[in-house]
Amino acid sequence: MIGSMSAPPTGLSTSAALLEMRGIDKSFPGVRALRGVDLTLCVGEVLALVGENGAGKSTLIKVLSGAHLPDHGTIRIDGEPARIASPIDAQRSGVAVIYQEFNLVPSLSARENIFLGRERSRAGFLRHRDEHRQAMALFDRVGVRVDPDAPCRTLTVAQQQIVEIAKALSLDARIIVMDEPSATLTGQEVERLFAIIRDLRSQSIGVIYISHRLDEIFDLADRVMVMRDGEHIATRPIGEVTRGGLIEMMVGRKIDSEFPKQPAPIGKDRLVVRNLSRGAKVRDVSFSVRSGEVVALTGLVGAGRSETARLIFGADRLDSGSIELDGRRLRIRNPRDAIRNGICLLTEDRKAQGLVLGLSVRENFALPNLPQLTWGGFVRQRRERDLFGRYVESLRIKIPHQEEPAKNLSGGNQQKVVLAKWLASRSEVVIFDEPTRGIDVGSKYEIYLLINELVAQGKAILMISSELPEVLGMADRILVMHEGRITGEIADVAAATQEQVMRLAVG
Repeated sequence: MIGSMSAPPTGLSTSAALLEMRGIDKSFPGVRALRGVDLTLCVGEVLALVGENGAGKSTLIKVLSGAHLPDHGTIRIDGEPARIASPIDAQRSGVAVIYQEFNLVPSLSARENIFLGRERSRAGFLRHRDEHRQAMALFDRVGVRVDPDAPCRTLTVAQQQIVEIAKALSLDARIIVMDEPSATLTGQEVERLFAIIRDLRSQSIGVIYISHRLDEIFDLADRVMVMRDGEHIATRPIGEVTRGGLIEMMVGRKIDSEFPKQPAPIGKDRLVVRNLSRGAKVRDVSFSVRSGEVVALTGLVGAGRSETARLIFGADRLDSGSIELDGRRLRIRNPRDAIRNGICLLTEDRKAQGLVLGLSVRENFALPNLPQLTWGGFVRQRRERDLFGRYVESLRIKIPHQEEPAKNLSGGNQQKVVLAKWLASRSEVVIFDEPTRGIDVGSKYEIYLLINELVAQGKAILMISSELPEVLGMADRILVMHEGRITGEIADVAAATQEQVMRLAVG
Protein backbone atom coordinates (compact mmCIF):
# COMPACT_ATOMS: atom_id res chain seq x y z
CA MET A 1 0.00 0.00 0.00
CA ILE A 2 1.30 3.42 -0.98
CA GLY A 3 0.82 6.70 0.88
CA SER A 4 -0.63 7.50 4.27
CA MET A 5 -3.08 5.56 6.30
CA SER A 6 -6.54 7.07 6.65
CA ALA A 7 -6.25 9.82 9.23
CA PRO A 8 -9.13 11.81 10.71
CA PRO A 9 -9.62 15.36 9.40
CA THR A 10 -7.88 18.21 11.11
CA GLY A 11 -9.49 19.03 14.44
CA LEU A 12 -11.07 15.59 14.91
CA SER A 13 -9.61 12.97 17.23
CA THR A 14 -9.22 9.33 16.33
CA SER A 15 -12.13 8.59 18.67
CA ALA A 16 -14.37 10.50 16.25
CA ALA A 17 -14.05 7.73 13.65
CA LEU A 18 -17.58 6.87 12.54
CA LEU A 19 -16.65 4.17 10.01
CA GLU A 20 -13.51 2.09 9.69
CA MET A 21 -12.96 -0.41 6.88
CA ARG A 22 -9.71 -2.32 7.25
CA GLY A 23 -7.87 -4.68 4.88
CA ILE A 24 -10.83 -5.14 2.52
CA ASP A 25 -10.14 -7.75 -0.18
CA LYS A 26 -12.59 -8.73 -2.93
CA SER A 27 -12.03 -10.91 -5.98
CA PHE A 28 -14.24 -11.98 -8.86
CA PRO A 29 -13.42 -14.68 -11.44
CA GLY A 30 -10.22 -13.48 -13.09
CA VAL A 31 -10.20 -10.10 -11.34
CA ARG A 32 -8.92 -8.96 -7.94
CA ALA A 33 -11.07 -5.88 -7.45
CA LEU A 34 -9.87 -4.79 -3.99
CA ARG A 35 -6.47 -5.36 -2.38
CA GLY A 36 -6.32 -4.66 1.35
CA VAL A 37 -8.20 -1.35 1.18
CA ASP A 38 -8.50 0.86 4.28
CA LEU A 39 -11.08 3.63 4.65
CA THR A 40 -11.86 5.87 7.63
CA LEU A 41 -14.84 8.24 7.77
CA CYS A 42 -15.17 10.59 10.72
CA VAL A 43 -18.23 12.05 12.38
CA GLY A 44 -19.46 15.12 10.50
CA GLU A 45 -16.99 14.69 7.64
CA VAL A 46 -17.24 14.78 3.85
CA LEU A 47 -14.75 12.26 2.49
CA ALA A 48 -14.23 12.41 -1.28
CA LEU A 49 -13.54 9.02 -2.85
CA VAL A 50 -11.80 9.38 -6.20
CA GLY A 51 -10.02 7.25 -8.75
CA GLU A 52 -10.21 6.14 -12.35
CA ASN A 53 -13.05 3.97 -13.62
CA GLY A 54 -12.22 0.44 -12.54
CA ALA A 55 -10.14 1.63 -9.57
CA GLY A 56 -12.40 -0.26 -7.14
CA LYS A 57 -14.56 2.56 -5.75
CA SER A 58 -17.88 0.93 -6.66
CA THR A 59 -16.80 -2.46 -5.34
CA LEU A 60 -15.74 -0.92 -2.02
CA ILE A 61 -19.10 0.84 -1.67
CA LYS A 62 -20.95 -2.37 -2.55
CA VAL A 63 -19.08 -4.08 0.29
CA LEU A 64 -20.16 -1.30 2.63
CA SER A 65 -23.77 -1.47 1.40
CA GLY A 66 -23.99 -5.27 1.76
CA ALA A 67 -24.26 -5.95 -1.98
CA HIS A 68 -20.90 -7.81 -1.88
CA LEU A 69 -19.35 -9.85 0.90
CA PRO A 70 -15.62 -9.13 1.28
CA ASP A 71 -13.19 -12.04 1.01
CA HIS A 72 -11.14 -10.57 3.86
CA GLY A 73 -11.25 -7.48 6.06
CA THR A 74 -13.26 -5.89 8.83
CA ILE A 75 -15.81 -3.09 9.19
CA ARG A 76 -16.34 -1.12 12.41
CA ILE A 77 -19.04 1.50 13.00
CA ASP A 78 -18.70 3.73 16.08
CA GLY A 79 -15.82 1.49 17.10
CA GLU A 80 -17.97 -1.65 17.20
CA PRO A 81 -17.55 -4.58 14.75
CA ALA A 82 -20.26 -4.60 12.08
CA ARG A 83 -21.15 -7.60 9.95
CA ILE A 84 -22.80 -6.28 6.81
CA ALA A 85 -23.92 -9.31 4.81
CA SER A 86 -26.92 -7.74 3.05
CA PRO A 87 -28.45 -4.33 2.23
CA ILE A 88 -30.80 -4.83 5.20
CA ASP A 89 -27.76 -5.18 7.47
CA ALA A 90 -26.36 -1.95 6.02
CA GLN A 91 -29.64 -0.14 6.69
CA ARG A 92 -29.69 -1.37 10.28
CA SER A 93 -26.10 -0.20 10.69
CA GLY A 94 -27.04 3.32 9.58
CA VAL A 95 -25.56 3.12 6.05
CA ALA A 96 -27.42 4.53 3.03
CA VAL A 97 -26.18 4.69 -0.56
CA ILE A 98 -27.61 7.12 -3.12
CA TYR A 99 -26.63 5.83 -6.52
CA GLN A 100 -26.30 7.89 -9.69
CA GLU A 101 -29.27 5.95 -11.07
CA PHE A 102 -31.89 6.48 -8.39
CA ASN A 103 -33.59 3.55 -6.66
CA LEU A 104 -37.11 4.98 -6.92
CA VAL A 105 -40.39 3.58 -8.28
CA PRO A 106 -41.50 6.22 -10.83
CA SER A 107 -45.23 5.54 -10.49
CA LEU A 108 -45.21 5.88 -6.69
CA SER A 109 -45.34 9.22 -4.88
CA ALA A 110 -42.38 10.75 -3.09
CA ARG A 111 -43.98 9.76 0.24
CA GLU A 112 -44.58 6.18 -0.89
CA ASN A 113 -40.99 5.84 -2.08
CA ILE A 114 -39.61 7.13 1.21
CA PHE A 115 -41.55 4.57 3.27
CA LEU A 116 -41.62 1.72 0.73
CA GLY A 117 -41.37 -1.57 2.62
CA ARG A 118 -41.83 0.28 5.94
CA GLU A 119 -45.39 1.53 5.48
CA ARG A 120 -47.06 2.87 8.60
CA SER A 121 -50.34 1.18 9.44
CA ARG A 122 -52.94 0.85 12.20
CA ALA A 123 -55.43 -1.99 12.38
CA GLY A 124 -54.43 -3.02 8.86
CA PHE A 125 -54.94 0.46 7.35
CA LEU A 126 -52.11 2.60 6.00
CA ARG A 127 -51.56 5.83 7.90
CA HIS A 128 -51.14 8.17 4.93
CA ARG A 129 -51.53 11.29 7.04
CA ASP A 130 -48.69 10.29 9.37
CA GLU A 131 -46.45 9.45 6.39
CA HIS A 132 -47.30 12.79 4.77
CA ARG A 133 -46.41 14.67 7.95
CA GLN A 134 -43.15 12.76 8.38
CA ALA A 135 -42.19 13.28 4.72
CA MET A 136 -42.78 17.03 5.08
CA ALA A 137 -40.58 17.06 8.18
CA LEU A 138 -37.81 15.25 6.29
CA PHE A 139 -37.98 17.71 3.40
CA ASP A 140 -37.91 20.61 5.88
CA ARG A 141 -34.82 19.04 7.44
CA VAL A 142 -32.93 19.31 4.14
CA GLY A 143 -34.44 22.73 3.42
CA VAL A 144 -36.23 21.84 0.17
CA ARG A 145 -39.98 21.67 -0.40
CA VAL A 146 -41.19 18.67 -2.44
CA ASP A 147 -44.84 17.64 -2.73
CA PRO A 148 -44.96 14.32 -0.83
CA ASP A 149 -47.89 13.11 -2.96
CA ALA A 150 -46.34 13.92 -6.35
CA PRO A 151 -45.47 10.82 -8.43
CA CYS A 152 -41.68 10.55 -8.69
CA ARG A 153 -41.88 10.41 -12.50
CA THR A 154 -43.15 14.02 -12.44
CA LEU A 155 -40.26 15.30 -10.29
CA THR A 156 -37.06 16.84 -11.65
CA VAL A 157 -33.78 14.96 -11.25
CA ALA A 158 -32.82 17.31 -8.41
CA GLN A 159 -36.14 16.68 -6.63
CA GLN A 160 -35.75 12.90 -7.02
CA GLN A 161 -32.34 13.24 -5.42
CA ILE A 162 -33.96 15.06 -2.48
CA VAL A 163 -36.40 12.15 -2.14
CA GLU A 164 -33.42 9.76 -1.97
CA ILE A 165 -31.78 11.90 0.73
CA ALA A 166 -35.04 12.08 2.68
CA LYS A 167 -35.37 8.29 2.44
CA ALA A 168 -31.85 7.92 3.85
CA LEU A 169 -32.64 10.27 6.74
CA SER A 170 -35.89 8.39 7.45
CA LEU A 171 -33.74 5.31 8.02
CA ASP A 172 -31.68 7.23 10.60
CA ALA A 173 -28.64 6.88 8.36
CA ARG A 174 -25.45 8.27 9.86
CA ILE A 175 -23.28 7.30 6.89
CA ILE A 176 -24.51 8.49 3.47
CA VAL A 177 -22.70 7.56 0.28
CA MET A 178 -23.38 9.73 -2.80
CA ASP A 179 -22.26 8.30 -6.14
CA GLU A 180 -21.79 10.99 -8.83
CA PRO A 181 -24.68 13.02 -7.37
CA SER A 182 -24.12 16.11 -9.55
CA ALA A 183 -23.79 14.34 -12.93
CA THR A 184 -27.16 15.49 -14.29
CA LEU A 185 -27.77 18.63 -12.21
CA THR A 186 -27.66 22.26 -13.29
CA GLY A 187 -25.18 24.65 -11.66
CA GLN A 188 -27.86 26.07 -9.36
CA GLU A 189 -29.02 22.59 -8.37
CA VAL A 190 -25.42 21.59 -7.57
CA GLU A 191 -25.09 24.60 -5.26
CA ARG A 192 -28.29 23.55 -3.49
CA LEU A 193 -26.98 19.99 -3.16
CA PHE A 194 -23.74 21.27 -1.63
CA ALA A 195 -25.71 23.32 0.90
CA ILE A 196 -27.65 20.19 1.88
CA ILE A 197 -24.45 18.15 2.26
CA ARG A 198 -22.89 20.83 4.46
CA ASP A 199 -26.04 20.82 6.58
CA LEU A 200 -25.86 17.02 6.89
CA ARG A 201 -22.26 17.39 8.02
CA SER A 202 -23.36 19.83 10.73
CA GLN A 203 -25.80 17.13 11.94
CA SER A 204 -22.81 14.78 12.57
CA ILE A 205 -23.61 12.67 9.51
CA GLY A 206 -20.61 11.33 7.60
CA VAL A 207 -20.77 11.64 3.81
CA ILE A 208 -18.69 9.68 1.29
CA TYR A 209 -18.79 11.71 -1.92
CA ILE A 210 -17.79 10.02 -5.20
CA SER A 211 -17.19 12.32 -8.17
CA HIS A 212 -14.97 12.73 -11.21
CA ARG A 213 -15.43 16.51 -11.06
CA LEU A 214 -12.34 17.73 -9.28
CA ASP A 215 -13.65 21.26 -8.74
CA GLU A 216 -16.41 19.79 -6.56
CA ILE A 217 -13.89 17.81 -4.52
CA PHE A 218 -11.94 20.93 -3.64
CA ASP A 219 -15.12 22.93 -2.89
CA LEU A 220 -16.78 20.37 -0.65
CA ALA A 221 -14.50 17.71 0.85
CA ASP A 222 -12.65 17.69 4.17
CA ARG A 223 -10.37 14.88 2.98
CA VAL A 224 -9.84 13.00 -0.24
CA MET A 225 -9.11 9.27 -0.58
CA VAL A 226 -7.51 8.06 -3.82
CA MET A 227 -7.85 4.53 -5.20
CA ARG A 228 -6.05 2.98 -8.16
CA ASP A 229 -6.16 -0.58 -9.50
CA GLY A 230 -8.05 -1.84 -6.46
CA GLU A 231 -5.63 -0.33 -3.94
CA HIS A 232 -5.77 2.55 -1.47
CA ILE A 233 -3.12 4.96 -2.72
CA ALA A 234 -3.46 7.80 -0.19
CA THR A 235 -5.83 9.78 2.00
CA ARG A 236 -5.06 13.47 2.50
CA PRO A 237 -6.68 16.58 4.01
CA ILE A 238 -7.98 18.53 1.03
CA GLY A 239 -5.86 21.56 1.95
CA GLU A 240 -2.69 19.51 1.49
CA VAL A 241 -3.48 18.39 -2.09
CA THR A 242 -3.03 20.24 -5.36
CA ARG A 243 -5.13 19.56 -8.42
CA GLY A 244 -2.10 18.32 -10.35
CA GLY A 245 -0.97 16.15 -7.47
CA LEU A 246 -4.41 14.60 -7.12
CA ILE A 247 -4.55 13.76 -10.83
CA GLU A 248 -1.09 12.21 -10.66
CA MET A 249 -2.13 9.98 -7.73
CA MET A 250 -5.28 8.91 -9.58
CA VAL A 251 -3.68 7.96 -12.90
CA GLY A 252 -0.23 6.91 -11.63
CA ARG A 253 1.65 9.22 -13.95
CA LYS A 254 2.20 12.93 -14.48
CA ILE A 255 -0.21 14.64 -16.88
CA ASP A 256 1.16 17.95 -18.08
CA SER A 257 -2.21 19.34 -19.16
CA GLU A 258 -5.77 18.24 -18.47
CA PHE A 259 -6.71 19.42 -21.96
CA PRO A 260 -3.99 18.33 -24.42
CA LYS A 261 -5.39 20.30 -27.36
CA GLN A 262 -3.29 19.96 -30.52
CA PRO A 263 -4.09 22.37 -33.38
CA ALA A 264 -4.88 20.72 -36.71
CA PRO A 265 -5.08 22.27 -40.19
CA ILE A 266 -8.63 23.59 -40.58
CA GLY A 267 -10.04 23.20 -44.08
CA LYS A 268 -13.35 23.70 -45.85
CA ASP A 269 -16.84 23.29 -44.46
CA ARG A 270 -17.77 19.64 -44.06
CA LEU A 271 -21.01 19.61 -42.05
CA VAL A 272 -23.42 22.47 -42.74
CA VAL A 273 -26.84 22.69 -41.09
CA ARG A 274 -29.30 25.39 -42.11
CA ASN A 275 -32.40 26.52 -40.25
CA LEU A 276 -32.96 23.30 -38.29
CA SER A 277 -36.25 23.40 -36.38
CA ARG A 278 -38.33 21.02 -34.32
CA GLY A 279 -41.10 22.51 -32.19
CA ALA A 280 -39.87 24.78 -29.41
CA LYS A 281 -36.82 22.62 -28.65
CA VAL A 282 -34.78 23.59 -31.73
CA ARG A 283 -35.56 26.87 -33.47
CA ASP A 284 -33.88 27.98 -36.69
CA VAL A 285 -30.42 26.62 -35.86
CA SER A 286 -27.68 27.13 -38.45
CA PHE A 287 -23.93 26.47 -38.23
CA SER A 288 -21.05 24.68 -39.92
CA VAL A 289 -18.14 22.46 -38.86
CA ARG A 290 -14.98 22.44 -40.95
CA SER A 291 -12.42 19.79 -41.71
CA GLY A 292 -9.99 19.44 -38.76
CA GLU A 293 -12.18 21.56 -36.47
CA VAL A 294 -13.69 20.93 -33.04
CA VAL A 295 -16.85 22.99 -32.63
CA ALA A 296 -18.26 22.97 -29.09
CA LEU A 297 -22.02 23.34 -28.67
CA THR A 298 -22.78 24.41 -25.11
CA GLY A 299 -25.49 25.99 -22.99
CA LEU A 300 -27.60 25.25 -19.95
CA VAL A 301 -29.51 21.98 -19.50
CA GLY A 302 -32.59 22.10 -21.74
CA ALA A 303 -31.09 24.61 -24.17
CA GLY A 304 -31.64 22.25 -27.14
CA ARG A 305 -28.11 20.93 -27.68
CA SER A 306 -28.86 17.19 -27.58
CA GLU A 307 -32.06 17.75 -29.55
CA THR A 308 -30.00 19.42 -32.29
CA ALA A 309 -27.63 16.44 -32.39
CA ARG A 310 -30.56 14.02 -32.65
CA LEU A 311 -31.94 15.92 -35.63
CA ILE A 312 -28.60 15.76 -37.44
CA PHE A 313 -28.35 12.03 -36.71
CA GLY A 314 -31.92 11.29 -37.81
CA ALA A 315 -33.08 10.10 -34.39
CA ASP A 316 -35.83 12.75 -34.51
CA ARG A 317 -37.68 14.15 -37.53
CA LEU A 318 -37.06 17.72 -38.66
CA ASP A 319 -39.93 20.17 -38.94
CA SER A 320 -37.78 22.15 -41.35
CA GLY A 321 -34.16 22.78 -42.32
CA SER A 322 -31.40 21.07 -44.27
CA ILE A 323 -28.17 19.13 -43.62
CA GLU A 324 -25.18 19.07 -45.99
CA LEU A 325 -21.96 17.08 -45.95
CA ASP A 326 -19.07 18.15 -48.19
CA GLY A 327 -21.41 20.30 -50.26
CA ARG A 328 -23.95 17.52 -50.83
CA ARG A 329 -27.44 17.86 -49.39
CA LEU A 330 -28.43 14.80 -47.38
CA ARG A 331 -31.82 13.22 -46.85
CA ILE A 332 -31.61 11.81 -43.35
CA ARG A 333 -34.80 10.07 -42.27
CA ASN A 334 -33.31 7.83 -39.59
CA PRO A 335 -29.96 6.95 -37.95
CA ARG A 336 -29.29 4.34 -40.65
CA ASP A 337 -29.23 7.13 -43.26
CA ALA A 338 -26.85 9.17 -41.08
CA ILE A 339 -24.46 6.24 -40.58
CA ARG A 340 -24.53 5.44 -44.30
CA ASN A 341 -23.55 9.05 -45.03
CA GLY A 342 -20.66 9.08 -42.53
CA ILE A 343 -22.29 10.80 -39.53
CA CYS A 344 -22.14 9.19 -36.07
CA LEU A 345 -23.44 10.21 -32.65
CA LEU A 346 -22.00 9.25 -29.27
CA THR A 347 -25.12 9.75 -27.21
CA GLU A 348 -25.28 11.49 -23.85
CA ASP A 349 -26.70 8.36 -22.20
CA ARG A 350 -24.34 5.63 -23.36
CA LYS A 351 -26.08 2.95 -21.29
CA ALA A 352 -29.62 3.55 -22.58
CA GLN A 353 -28.83 4.69 -26.13
CA GLY A 354 -25.23 3.86 -26.98
CA LEU A 355 -24.97 0.21 -25.94
CA VAL A 356 -27.04 -2.94 -25.66
CA LEU A 357 -25.90 -3.76 -22.14
CA GLY A 358 -26.84 -7.43 -22.25
CA LEU A 359 -24.75 -8.09 -25.35
CA SER A 360 -21.01 -8.68 -25.35
CA VAL A 361 -18.63 -5.85 -26.15
CA ARG A 362 -17.77 -7.63 -29.41
CA GLU A 363 -21.44 -7.74 -30.45
CA ASN A 364 -21.92 -4.07 -29.55
CA PHE A 365 -18.91 -3.18 -31.67
CA ALA A 366 -20.28 -5.14 -34.63
CA LEU A 367 -23.83 -3.72 -34.68
CA PRO A 368 -23.26 -0.63 -36.90
CA ASN A 369 -20.50 -2.38 -38.85
CA LEU A 370 -22.29 -5.48 -40.10
CA PRO A 371 -22.08 -4.50 -43.81
CA GLN A 372 -18.28 -4.72 -43.70
CA LEU A 373 -18.25 -7.76 -41.41
CA THR A 374 -20.65 -10.03 -43.30
CA TRP A 375 -20.38 -12.14 -46.43
CA GLY A 376 -23.30 -14.01 -47.96
CA GLY A 377 -25.46 -13.16 -44.96
CA PHE A 378 -23.00 -14.58 -42.42
CA VAL A 379 -20.78 -12.66 -40.00
CA ARG A 380 -17.09 -13.24 -40.64
CA GLN A 381 -16.21 -13.82 -37.02
CA ARG A 382 -12.44 -13.86 -37.45
CA ARG A 383 -12.52 -10.46 -39.19
CA GLU A 384 -14.91 -9.18 -36.50
CA ARG A 385 -12.60 -10.27 -33.68
CA ASP A 386 -9.44 -9.03 -35.42
CA LEU A 387 -10.94 -5.62 -36.18
CA PHE A 388 -12.32 -5.16 -32.67
CA GLY A 389 -9.04 -6.40 -31.21
CA ARG A 390 -7.16 -3.60 -32.96
CA TYR A 391 -9.44 -1.00 -31.37
CA VAL A 392 -9.19 -2.67 -27.96
CA GLU A 393 -5.43 -2.25 -28.22
CA SER A 394 -5.34 1.26 -29.70
CA LEU A 395 -8.00 2.67 -27.33
CA ARG A 396 -6.68 0.69 -24.34
CA ILE A 397 -10.10 -0.78 -23.56
CA LYS A 398 -9.88 -2.79 -20.34
CA ILE A 399 -11.83 -6.02 -20.84
CA PRO A 400 -11.02 -9.58 -19.73
CA HIS A 401 -12.18 -10.88 -23.15
CA GLN A 402 -14.32 -9.87 -26.11
CA GLU A 403 -17.35 -11.81 -24.82
CA GLU A 404 -17.59 -9.69 -21.65
CA PRO A 405 -21.13 -8.21 -21.32
CA ALA A 406 -21.09 -4.44 -21.87
CA LYS A 407 -22.97 -3.92 -18.59
CA ASN A 408 -19.94 -5.16 -16.63
CA LEU A 409 -17.57 -2.46 -17.90
CA SER A 410 -16.73 0.78 -16.12
CA GLY A 411 -18.13 4.00 -17.55
CA GLY A 412 -14.87 4.96 -19.24
CA ASN A 413 -14.48 1.59 -20.91
CA GLN A 414 -18.11 1.60 -22.03
CA GLN A 415 -17.46 4.96 -23.68
CA LYS A 416 -14.42 3.53 -25.45
CA VAL A 417 -16.45 0.62 -26.84
CA VAL A 418 -18.96 3.13 -28.27
CA LEU A 419 -16.06 5.08 -29.76
CA ALA A 420 -14.58 1.94 -31.28
CA LYS A 421 -17.76 0.95 -33.09
CA TRP A 422 -18.12 4.41 -34.63
CA LEU A 423 -14.47 4.71 -35.61
CA ALA A 424 -14.75 1.37 -37.41
CA SER A 425 -17.77 2.68 -39.35
CA ARG A 426 -15.46 5.21 -41.05
CA SER A 427 -17.49 8.23 -39.93
CA GLU A 428 -16.42 11.63 -41.24
CA VAL A 429 -18.54 13.70 -38.85
CA VAL A 430 -18.35 12.67 -35.20
CA ILE A 431 -20.87 14.15 -32.76
CA PHE A 432 -19.84 13.75 -29.12
CA ASP A 433 -22.70 14.43 -26.69
CA GLU A 434 -21.16 14.89 -23.21
CA PRO A 435 -18.18 12.67 -24.14
CA THR A 436 -16.58 12.64 -20.69
CA ARG A 437 -19.60 12.65 -18.39
CA GLY A 438 -19.12 10.25 -15.50
CA ILE A 439 -15.64 9.08 -16.49
CA ASP A 440 -12.34 9.59 -14.76
CA VAL A 441 -9.50 12.02 -15.44
CA GLY A 442 -7.27 9.44 -17.12
CA SER A 443 -10.01 8.25 -19.49
CA LYS A 444 -10.94 11.86 -20.25
CA TYR A 445 -7.34 12.54 -21.21
CA GLU A 446 -7.33 9.56 -23.59
CA ILE A 447 -10.58 10.72 -25.22
CA TYR A 448 -9.10 14.18 -25.72
CA LEU A 449 -6.06 12.60 -27.39
CA LEU A 450 -8.42 10.65 -29.62
CA ILE A 451 -10.24 13.86 -30.60
CA ASN A 452 -6.84 15.27 -31.57
CA GLU A 453 -6.22 12.22 -33.78
CA LEU A 454 -9.62 12.55 -35.46
CA VAL A 455 -9.20 16.20 -36.39
CA ALA A 456 -5.65 15.50 -37.61
CA GLN A 457 -7.31 13.08 -40.07
CA GLY A 458 -9.54 15.90 -41.32
CA LYS A 459 -12.72 14.78 -39.62
CA ALA A 460 -15.30 17.30 -38.38
CA ILE A 461 -16.07 17.15 -34.64
CA LEU A 462 -19.19 18.56 -32.97
CA MET A 463 -18.71 18.34 -29.19
CA ILE A 464 -21.69 18.98 -26.93
CA SER A 465 -20.56 19.64 -23.37
CA SER A 466 -21.76 21.23 -20.14
CA GLU A 467 -18.20 21.27 -18.77
CA LEU A 468 -16.95 24.78 -19.49
CA PRO A 469 -13.28 23.99 -18.76
CA GLU A 470 -13.56 21.17 -21.32
CA VAL A 471 -15.22 23.49 -23.84
CA LEU A 472 -12.54 26.16 -23.42
CA GLY A 473 -9.75 23.58 -23.36
CA MET A 474 -10.62 21.54 -26.46
CA ALA A 475 -12.71 23.65 -28.87
CA ASP A 476 -11.57 25.65 -31.88
CA ARG A 477 -14.89 27.48 -31.92
CA ILE A 478 -17.78 27.71 -29.43
CA LEU A 479 -21.50 27.95 -30.20
CA VAL A 480 -23.83 28.78 -27.30
CA MET A 481 -27.52 27.81 -27.21
CA HIS A 482 -30.40 29.20 -25.17
CA GLU A 483 -34.02 28.07 -25.40
CA GLY A 484 -33.53 26.29 -28.72
CA ARG A 485 -31.58 29.03 -30.49
CA ILE A 486 -27.91 29.79 -31.00
CA THR A 487 -27.35 32.99 -29.06
CA GLY A 488 -23.67 33.53 -29.77
CA GLU A 489 -20.44 32.30 -31.31
CA ILE A 490 -16.95 32.61 -29.84
CA ALA A 491 -14.21 32.30 -32.45
CA ASP A 492 -11.27 33.40 -30.28
CA VAL A 493 -11.45 30.57 -27.76
CA ALA A 494 -8.00 31.27 -26.32
CA ALA A 495 -9.21 34.66 -25.05
CA ALA A 496 -12.65 33.43 -23.90
CA THR A 497 -13.73 33.03 -20.27
CA GLN A 498 -16.35 30.92 -18.54
CA GLU A 499 -18.20 34.11 -17.61
CA GLN A 500 -18.42 35.10 -21.28
CA VAL A 501 -19.90 31.73 -22.20
CA MET A 502 -22.41 31.86 -19.32
CA ARG A 503 -23.62 35.33 -20.32
CA LEU A 504 -24.55 33.91 -23.73
CA ALA A 505 -26.02 30.75 -22.18
CA VAL A 506 -28.54 32.66 -20.05
CA GLY A 507 -29.74 34.59 -23.09
